[in-house]
Amino acid sequence: MQYTIGALATALEAQAVGDTSLTITALAEPGDAGVGDLALAGTPKYAATLKEGRAEAAMLWADADWQALGLKAAILPVRPRFAMSRLTSMMDQGQGFAPGIHGAAIIDPTAQIGAGVSIGPGAVIGAEAVIGDGSVIGPLCYVGWQAHLGPGTFLREHVSIGAKVRIGARFIAHPGARVGGDGFSFVTPEKSGAESVRETLGEQGESADQAWARIASLGSVEIADDVEIGSNTTVDNGTIRATRIGARTKIDALVQIGHNVVIGTDNLLCALVGIAGSTTMGNFVVCAGQVGVADNLKIGDRVVITAGSKVLSSVHTGKVMMGYPATEMKGQIDTYKALRRLPRYLRDIADLKKAVFKADPSD
Repeated sequence: MQYTIGALATALEAQAVGDTSLTITALAEPGDAGVGDLALAGTPKYAATLKEGRAEAAMLWADADWQALGLKAAILPVRPRFAMSRLTSMMDQGQGFAPGIHGAAIIDPTAQIGAGVSIGPGAVIGAEAVIGDGSVIGPLCYVGWQAHLGPGTFLREHVSIGAKVRIGARFIAHPGARVGGDGFSFVTPEKSGAESVRETLGEQGESADQAWARIASLGSVEIADDVEIGSNTTVDNGTIRATRIGARTKIDALVQIGHNVVIGTDNLLCALVGIAGSTTMGNFVVCAGQVGVADNLKIGDRVVITAGSKVLSSVHTGKVMMGYPATEMKGQIDTYKALRRLPRYLRDIADLKKAVFKADPSD
């Protein structure tokens, strides 16, 4: 792929300066950029490394002094990182999946395959499945019985979509994603020690040792338009009703979404997040890496949960949460500061005791 600086700037709705006829064939970090590359130097910190490469053109920031950086041309977007979204899409060469249906794909005769669909080798499309127009089903993917994939779906290699799962338009799933496995639901004939611990916050009681009985997942998964799911992420079926993910939500790799979970629109779930069963999350929620959310909770709109936090109770709209157990971030930071001062406080208290009570030094 190649574009002129002028064409790129027009597509990005950004200002182009210098020799706008320069041709760009690839993107590069500033220190690695060569002639023909567009160096991505959206901040002064990154621009400082331009001298380590041979870039003649760069994407900078709105008021950057591009000439002082020794460039022949530059693109000056208002928000460089946002401009990267469209820029990288333009330069993306895809995965090289061939058009059409590969001869080694296995497609049930009752499946409905839309126009312009690509299905790779080893892919299996189950009975009564529906694949929307313009979709790409990568090698070794599985689409189950009565699953419904909307137009423009893109499944990378080794993705599984279970029976009766319904997915909207422009869904993206990365390698190894699994949608529609059974939920982790087990129960004992009588109240278990784990149930007693939950009720008493610490006591198991006199419960007997018992085997776990499986609760089947009769619900499915429903995913709205423009959702993206990362590698090796799993989304469980609901027990009776469906597990649901709202439009434009983006889910990173190695995330676990439990049975009956409802996730709103425009959420961002980073790597290693775990959402336990029957929890409801609002809209515009951000969960940073390794966040854990307990079951049957309600997380309000516009909540931000910082990395490594463990949420054990419901969270009101707009809160910023941190820690284990997660509480409001400002309070957690005050607690951390106090904890760091604790050794000094203990020494001061010991000195005070000695001064007031004339304690024996050996005490």
